[in-house]
Amino acid sequence: MHAIVILVASYIALQIFSDVGSLRIVMLGGMSIDAGTFIYPLTFTLRDMVHKTMGKQGARLMIVTAAGFNLLMALYFWLVACLPADLAVGTQEEFGQVLAPLWRLVFASIIAEVVAELTDTEVYSLWKERVTHRFQWSRVLVSNAVSIPLDSLIFCWIAFGGLFEASVVWSIFLSNTLIKSAVTLISLPGIYLVKEKASLKADEARTRC
Repeated sequence: MHAIVILVASYIALQIFSDVGSLRIVMLGGMSIDAGTFIYPLTFTLRDMVHKTMGKQGARLMIVTAAGFNLLMALYFWLVACLPADLAVGTQEEFGQVLAPLWRLVFASIIAEVVAELTDTEVYSLWKERVTHRFQWSRVLVSNAVSIPLDSLIFCWIAFGGLFEASVVWSIFLSNTLIKSAVTLISLPGIYLVKEKASLKADEARTRC
C-alpha cells in the first residue's frame, strides 16, 4: 500500500511539474526543447509500475485523475492571474507572464497525455497477457516505444501545427521523442522495484492468516 501511494503521488506530481516546466523553452544540442520534456517521460515508467501493482483499471483511473488535476492547475493559475494585484506589493505582472496558461498548449498537453498514457496501458496489458509475463523490462520498453512517439506527435501538432512550418514541428517532434526515449531507458529498471498485483494479494492473504 505504501508503494502504491508513493507511485500515484509521484505520477501526478511529475505530470504537474512537467506541465509547468513546459513553459520554459531551452536550447540543447542546437534543438529547441520545452523543459517539461526532461521529467515527463518518467511518468510512463511510473504508469507501468502502477499498472503492475494496481492493474489496468487502477492505471486508467490514475491517468484520468492526473488529467483533471492538470486542468484544475491551469484554471487556478488563470484565475489568480486575472485577480487584481495588491499594488502596495507591486503589479506582480511576472506571475501572469509566466504561469497564466496558454490554453492551446494546455489542451495539447492534456489530450496528448491522456491518449498516450491510455495507449501505453493497453499495449502493456496486451504484451503481458499475450506475449510474455517474463522479462518485465520488455513490457515497459514496448509500451513506451508506442506511447512516447504518439504523445509527442499529438502534442506537437495540436500545440504548434499551423503556427510554425511543418519542418519545424517535425523537428520539435523528433527532439522530444529522442529525449523522452533516452529518459525511458534510464528509468526502465524501476519496474523491478514493485511487486505484481497478484503477489500483493498473496502477501495480504498471508498477513491476514
